[in-house]
Amino acid sequence: MSPSLDLVQLRSLLAIADCGGFGRAAAALHVSQPTISQHVRLLEKRLRRTLVERDGRHTRFTADGELLLLEARRILAVHDEALARLDDSNRTTVVIGSTETAADQLLPELLSALKLAYPQRQLQFHIDRSTQMTEAVTKGSIDLAILLGFPGDTIGRTIGSLELRWYSHPQWEPPSAGEPLSLVAYAEPCGMRQRALTVLHDTGRQVRVTAESTSLDGVIAAARAGLGVAVLPTAGKAPQGLIPRVDLPDLGLIGVNLAVRRGLDIDLEGMALTALEEFFSALPGRIPGHAGELTGSRARGTAE
Repeated sequence: MSPSLDLVQLRSLLAIADCGGFGRAAAALHVSQPTISQHVRLLEKRLRRTLVERDGRHTRFTADGELLLLEARRILAVHDEALARLDDSNRTTVVIGSTETAADQLLPELLSALKLAYPQRQLQFHIDRSTQMTEAVTKGSIDLAILLGFPGDTIGRTIGSLELRWYSHPQWEPPSAGEPLSLVAYAEPCGMRQRALTVLHDTGRQVRVTAESTSLDGVIAAARAGLGVAVLPTAGKAPQGLIPRVDLPDLGLIGVNLAVRRGLDIDLEGMALTALEEFFSALPGRIPGHAGELTGSRARGTAE
């Protein structure tokens, strides 16, 4: 009978490879270095082959060690995903995250669908910026999140797009020729801010950021006060007290992504995906399948 492999020992082996040595692996796993060494020796004894060799002050994996590393990653990935699914079945609360600029227009649709499909589950909401939301989904503290971003900049699956528009106080007027345009924007990092600056510069306009905020309320309040023009995504409804501007360059679309934590129940993910796709299919003037052209990669980035 083939010898069984110990998961703890396999984690130690992976930590040596990922961290770059026995000492760093021990620190990462919060164990002693002799413990890491013992785990490797036990694996070598069990498999009857050398896995790790010393090369001066450095550590080198043998061909057998490299092969075991490959298999260990597969074994532990399956193991961890199984635990995540079992843990998910015991969860009664679904944590939903959203960026501020998407929450008002998209969360009501998602909320209605999830309440209808899972009446026994409590829903908890987390509103934040894309950078913090991405990290929370990766860590597993948020189950699913609605993120805004441009192609290649946002994690998750692109399920639709929203038009980016300029908004201002009704009495605000663009500056005369040669004068800088006053822009109200999210504080950096912000993809919408960068899109606005790029579009304006490309059309030969000078820009001055006259107000910035870390919150949507702050951006809207500054625009309402007449401090400048703001860039916001829209599904057709203008923020109260602001009007859309058609006398400025077109800003195009911004993608809406659904990101889910690893191991999330596939039925829950499918229900959220369906609810959001139905929302976008009902938008006036939306071309079926158009949003799919915005599909992004798994790279990290921020929209706001």
